Amino acid sequence: MARRKDSLLEVLMEIASKLPWQAGLALALVAYFIFHHYASLPPIVPTTLGSNGPGHTLGDSLSRQLVVSFSMVFQYLVPLCFALGAFISYRNRRRQAELHRNVSANPSREALEKLSWREFEHLTAELFRRDGYRVVQQGGDGPDGGVDLELYMGKDKYLVQCKQWKTSKVGVAIVRELYGVMTARGAVGGYVVASGEFTEDAKNFAEGRSIQLVPAQKVLTMLKQQSSQQATQPTSPPPVTSAVPSCPSCDSPMVLRVTQKGELAGTKFWGCSCFPACRGIRKVG
Repeated sequence: MARRKDSLLEVLMEIASKLPWQAGLALALVAYFIFHHYASLPPIVPTTLGSNGPGHTLGDSLSRQLVVSFSMVFQYLVPLCFALGAFISYRNRRRQAELHRNVSANPSREALEKLSWREFEHLTAELFRRDGYRVVQQGGDGPDGGVDLELYMGKDKYLVQCKQWKTSKVGVAIVRELYGVMTARGAVGGYVVASGEFTEDAKNFAEGRSIQLVPAQKVLTMLKQQSSQQATQPTSPPPVTSAVPSCPSCDSPMVLRVTQKGELAGTKFWGCSCFPACRGIRKVG
């Protein structure tokens, strides 16, 4: 179970840590300018008795002074929290990429079993991110903290549980729990990713319920495929021709790809050649 938050500032920092680090820095800048605006407001002078026209009361003056005083502090404190969260996000992304690289160099069951539960969660996040999903880590202080990742493919949401169990097989109770959370949170699908195997009861329950079970061998296969694709990826974008459209987001040339997951699996689409830095897409035809 996730630990109790001690303050609103900790909550803000955690929110930023779950976003891309660029978004966290953008939030820091926006927060600074908003609070700086209120910190710079001129004081209100109460209207004296006998003055004509609408005036200001002593309460108005005190309220303005209170807003200015708090804003003078928050114009630095809130951006600092967002900036710290952005740093955590950047550090996590670096750690995930490094884990992916290290395990890809030795893609074996032993390599997966040497990981801690938190490292296995980071590796899983990087696997899905490289598979085209937008990944949001849920956090938690223990290896059984419920849903570990939220995945987004367009408007579709998927939930992921990671199980780094070295001896036991993942049973049906875990899959049934995920299915209940999927229903409650409006997810279109889910994944249970394990460093080992699943029981037959778990496999039977997952059938027909939009839940994919990812055992150790499937994890290793994904690692090998992604490493192979990265090795063969050109270092510069392909030349633009009349048959290749430009990205609607960054105007870079696009690459023809095939959807791997979901209801549209097997269909072709144009993806930005700068992926994952840019996630622009176009329909084929």
